[in-house]
Amino acid sequence: MIELRDVSIRFPTRTGHVDAVRGASFSVPRGEAFGLVGESGSGKSTLLRALTGLVPLASGSMSIDTRVVAAGKVDRAFRRDVQMVFQDPYASLHPRFTVDETLREPLAIHRISDADQRIARALAEVGLGPAFRFRYPHQLSGGQRQRVAIARALILEPRVLLLDEPTSALDVSVQAEILNLLHRLHRQRELTMILVSHNLAVVGFLCQRVAVMHNGEIVEQLGVEDVRAGRVASDYTRSLLRATHGYRRRGRKP
Repeated sequence: MIELRDVSIRFPTRTGHVDAVRGASFSVPRGEAFGLVGESGSGKSTLLRALTGLVPLASGSMSIDTRVVAAGKVDRAFRRDVQMVFQDPYASLHPRFTVDETLREPLAIHRISDADQRIARALAEVGLGPAFRFRYPHQLSGGQRQRVAIARALILEPRVLLLDEPTSALDVSVQAEILNLLHRLHRQRELTMILVSHNLAVVGFLCQRVAVMHNGEIVEQLGVEDVRAGRVASDYTRSLLRATHGYRRRGRKP
């Protein structure tokens, strides 16, 4: 469903350019959840935005369901098939739109009828009742906002869902709720998903395979069972695993 071949992404600067992504290649079969992990600035989110056609490539190629992805050259059918959930639920919703207006807008853009039924069904799917339909973002918690953002992405019934650290801005207990929701929706809808995160534990819960990025390059690709067992080849991946296990404070010597 998703194919990247030797993708490089470069941004101009005052003194030249910076290579945000260098020679990235991976493929995601239909219906698989694939993870991209790495520290901030490693190029994960840049790759995700390139897959939506928002960022141009310096070299290489991308395709989704055999359709070539090029910045500024994707059509309306592509936009319907490929949807994205952003990191910050406080910034991704229009503050003056009710939940109803937020969910109705993509349906109007794509000229889809039966909006009322679709909106009610989308809210039910993400665990929000009818009482939330005419609330504004400031009347919602962070977790509720992210559920609305997921409903907005799914209301067009896409086949590919791109997730840019969808839980990192949420409390730990709310993170678990959102991850369980995404896990259920992935199974029910047979979505092809790419999840960007800096947390291997989050990726291991939702994904079958993972690519590790460092300084714009993919340093390793492996299955989540290998991640859980610590069977990794890269020193950088080992450092991510140690970070995932958390800080262990040493006891004071007597």
